[in-house]
Amino acid sequence: MHLISGTPPRPRHRLTQPRRDPVVIAHRGASGYRPEHTLAAYRLAIRLGTDYIEPDLVVTADGVLVARHENEISQTTDVARRPELAARRTTKVVDDREVTGWFTEDLTLAELRSLRAVERLPADRPGNTRYDGFFQVPTFAEVLDLAEREGRRRGAVVGVYPETKHPAHFTALGLAPEPRLLAELRRRHLDRPGTPVVVQSFDPTSLRLLAEESHVPLVQLVGAADPRLLSPAGLADIASYADGIGPEKSLVLPGGQPSDLVGRAHAHDLLVHVWTLRAEERFRTPGLGLEGPSTPEAEVQAYLDAGVDGVFTDHPDVAVRVRGAGLLSPAGA
Repeated sequence: MHLISGTPPRPRHRLTQPRRDPVVIAHRGASGYRPEHTLAAYRLAIRLGTDYIEPDLVVTADGVLVARHENEISQTTDVARRPELAARRTTKVVDDREVTGWFTEDLTLAELRSLRAVERLPADRPGNTRYDGFFQVPTFAEVLDLAEREGRRRGAVVGVYPETKHPAHFTALGLAPEPRLLAELRRRHLDRPGTPVVVQSFDPTSLRLLAEESHVPLVQLVGAADPRLLSPAGLADIASYADGIGPEKSLVLPGGQPSDLVGRAHAHDLLVHVWTLRAEERFRTPGLGLEGPSTPEAEVQAYLDAGVDGVFTDHPDVAVRVRGAGLLSPAGA
């Protein structure tokens, strides 16, 4: 299957990063401090020193890529309080899971833009709720514009690290995300070796399609419930189409102690970008064997000590501080 005809296959590996310089990836922006996937969260993350901002990408009814964690948006927008959209609430099966709510594929961009973002974790982040109702849902194009603009402001490249969310679901609806993503990158001359863009997905098919058609670096996400991808054969297969892996953090420090995953991935020339580090105590990795109490800084340090090449974090300032100011070259350099 070809997404865009006439594009030669790209050689592997294009994600060039010295392993001594772990990258900081702002998970949905600085989502510990602002509602996730808003331009405000991305802008703050950049100003806190992150190397990459991460937009999860879903598709609207009229085919526009927008930044939301899920295509069901009742937890991250005020759609449930919009009577004019009440009839759009429905139940559908998304990637073998039954979900009820409002879906981006059932709303045009104009309808989605009439909504406002809300904090997804109000009990954990009550301070973020003061921003509820202020911010729109951004398009992927707007996220790229922000990264370029803020990169000029700080004099260093800001990387963008999008994830294709539920690509098989959207493809079945005639809204495949991959050609839309590549078209936007190519319009900006970002589908090239050395680009400050990395594309990630849990879906190997989505990444294989991109590997056939593009020059953008790719990362295979792996959850704790699906470790078979990280078997010796699995890592060898991933290395045939991707440049790195994004494992859930318990796969790197199970029970707080290092596994052999980082070493095995590096043996296949795969970088390891672990997710997700959060400052709130209930999210921290247990069993780190610290003499004193666990802290957000100690958790970041534990993963850096385990040899990971980057961390996804809701609190990028913590990771930047632990890594040490000035250690990293600009993203994509």
